[in-house]
Order: sequence, then structure tokens, then C-alpha cells
Amino acid sequence: MVQVLAQETGVDTSEVPFAVTDRAKVPRERYYDKAFFDLENEKLWPRVWQMACRLEEIPNVGDYTEYWVARYSVIVVRTSPTEIKAYQNACRHRATQLAVGRGSFRGGQIVCPFHGWRWNLDGTPSLPLYGAQGFEPRCLDEDDLRLIECQVDTWAGCVWINMDRDAPPLQHAMRPLPEFLDPLRIGDMRVHWWKSIRLNCNWKIAIEAFMEGWHVMSTHPQLTMGAGEAFPADFLDIQHSYENGHASLEEGHDKEVAEGLGLTAQAEVEKTLGFLRLTCDQLQAMVLPKDVQVVESLRNIDCAPEEFSGRMIQAMYAWNTGAGIKLPDPEPEILARWGSQWFIFPNFMFHPLFGNSISYRARPDGDDPEHCLFEVWSLTLFPEGQEPGKPTFDGEFAKDDEAWPRIPRQDFSNMERQQIGLHQPGFTTMRLAKKFEDGIANFHAYLDTYLAR
Repeated sequence: MVQVLAQETGVDTSEVPFAVTDRAKVPRERYYDKAFFDLENEKLWPRVWQMACRLEEIPNVGDYTEYWVARYSVIVVRTSPTEIKAYQNACRHRATQLAVGRGSFRGGQIVCPFHGWRWNLDGTPSLPLYGAQGFEPRCLDEDDLRLIECQVDTWAGCVWINMDRDAPPLQHAMRPLPEFLDPLRIGDMRVHWWKSIRLNCNWKIAIEAFMEGWHVMSTHPQLTMGAGEAFPADFLDIQHSYENGHASLEEGHDKEVAEGLGLTAQAEVEKTLGFLRLTCDQLQAMVLPKDVQVVESLRNIDCAPEEFSGRMIQAMYAWNTGAGIKLPDPEPEILARWGSQWFIFPNFMFHPLFGNSISYRARPDGDDPEHCLFEVWSLTLFPEGQEPGKPTFDGEFAKDDEAWPRIPRQDFSNMERQQIGLHQPGFTTMRLAKKFEDGIANFHAYLDTYLAR
């Protein structure tokens, strides 16, 4: 296994409660201790770059969406065809939330529902303010009345915000991920569907469920195609832990492309078709009906089993080109990333395959460390010039609601049971497999650098 460990940060984390001092062990209190949770709320969320919304959520000037995490609320608004701004969601009078949910600010005005004070989209107060004559002049300094601005940048089809105006720029925080993900055209994908769920577990429990692949055998036995425990635990056999807390899992780049797509152990037609059908039906992401249709057309192709994946890729490119969809450049090193998983610190993931991806975000739900909001996006490339407009949020569903495909329901079934298990008196620490789960250790180690600042 090739292992790339995170660079040493030089930050002294010895004063962090329940700090990770052994990469093989994570103290259980990090998932439920209220003081630790409060420390995250104080030192992580106001200071870290985080995915606030999909870029296509705010296509028109005046469109906004509210992003909230823990106790914080931020308005993300398109202020011009080429500019997006984000503001802390509080009236400069008496702190009333200025906007909730998503919508569009009519007339280019952000209006407080309490007393009617107004701001322009650029955050400047829209004068005269209603009732201004009742204030002492020192309370009405125009610069002081500006909405409190956050840092904003865009990458990978998303809007990212940081409440800390002095934090390093997004490009610094994301490295080295753009060099790997940009060639996959992640930033050109659009929403196919988008759902959320509220879970009785810590936000880290939710996102960590997708930071390793060896749970497939037990959690998703149907994907082993009958292999059972013979299914390789290390089928995603290269793990990278990066600086900035990021991580990825992928198949070996030293393999032939035909064996490096993360599909099956052998490039056999029926097994490949079976895997794709299962993924399409039970995940409804990463593999879509159009992809299955292409592979179905090759079912009777006359070629050796080991040649099938290469022929399948050729057919995928031919079909997408004919449909006006531009897939990534067909370089073996790029195609080898199909089927890989990418964790973006602190709470976001991409899992691309073909011209599609599934994406996850976990965030604290209010002030309780044992509850979180978890969101799932199915993304895909559309024909150039035929990209859809604003995505539709399909809704919030319970963990056993059949609005969720089968595979997410299987994943959700573990999370709350894991949270309960953490409280058993004999259990004191998570133990991590270095070969499979070092990305989780890297995540916690980098989290501690924020908590130590």
C-alpha cells in the first residue's frame, strides 16, 4: 500500500481535551462530550473553509441560500453575474436573522423582518434606515452598519465560505485536491437529486462512515456479488492522507485501466453488468440508467473478459459524445480515479464514477453533539448548453424512508447504533486500521490543530 501521511503542522495539541495522540486510537468522548463539541463550535466552524451551497443554487442576481452549522447562520447571495458574497445572518440592529432557507431578495434589498432595516446586496446599509431619528449618531456609523462579511470562493461547482476574514485563501486550504479532482470535471456536474436526513449521531460519525471502503462486505453484502468474506477488504488499496486534513481512497494506479475502475475483481461482463445494475438501482448515483444502457448494449460483444472494461470505456465515450456530454480526458491516470473517494476537510466528500458523482455533507444540528444533519447529492454531467437551472431540494426523509435508495439506508443503519455503542462503559476508544482507516486518523489529527489555536 502506498501511504502519503499528512505534513507535520508544528501545532502543539497537548492542551486539547481528548486529543489524538495515537493514530490507531480515537477517544470516544470526541463524539459526544459537550465541552469538546463546544470547542469545535468555538474554534473550528468560525475559522474553517466549508461547503456552503451548490453554485447552481444561486444562478441569478439576488438569489440567496442560508447556510447554517451548529449555532452559526450565514447568508450566501449572488450580488452580480460574476460575484457572490456571504454575510453573517444577523441584523445590525438587534441580531434578527435576515433570511431563512433559500429564495431571492426582491429589488436587490436584504430586509430585516423585525423593524424593516434594509441593506444592499453588497452589504452596505440602504439609507435612510427606518426610525434612524431615534438613535444617537454614534450608533449609525455607515461602516459599522455594514453586514458582517465572510470570505467566499468557488471550487468544484460549490460555494465555500469562511467566517474568518484572516484565514488563508481557499486555494491554500484545498490543496492538493484540485489537481486530482479538476480533471474529472467535478466542477461541471449538476444536481440530479438532493436529499437530507437528521441523524441521532455526531457529525463526525456520519462523515467517517464514507471514509473507508471495507465496510462493504457486511453493510452492503449485495455489492460483493456473492463473494461474502472472500470479497477483498482492501479493494480500495491505496489510501492517501494529505495536508490540510484531506484524504482519498482509490484503486492502484499501477494496474491496467481495465482492472483499475473500482468495478469488479475481474473484468467479466456479467459481473460488471450486475455491479452496475445494483449501483444504479440501489444508490441512484455514480451509475445512472444511461450508463447501464451503454453496458447492456455490449452484453454480447465478442472479446476476452480482460478486454471488456476497455471496450466499455470506449462505448461510454462514444455515447456521451453523441449526447453532447464531455467526459474527462481519457487519460489512464485520470480514468483510474473513477470509483475513488475524496474526503474534503472538515465535513464534505466526493465519490466520482464515469461522468457522475455522489457527494456528502455532515454538520452539527443545533447545540447537541449527538445529532447532525446529513445531506446527499447525486451529481452528473449534462449535455453542454443544456444544464438545468436551480436544483430542486427533494426533501428531508427518515432513515428508513424508501425515498432513500437501499444503499444509503444500509449506511444510515450503522450510524445511530455506533453512537449508542460509544456510551457503553467498557468501550473507551475507537481503534483504526492503519491500512484502511488512516484518513480518519488524519482528519482527527488535523481537527486538533484547529482546537489548539
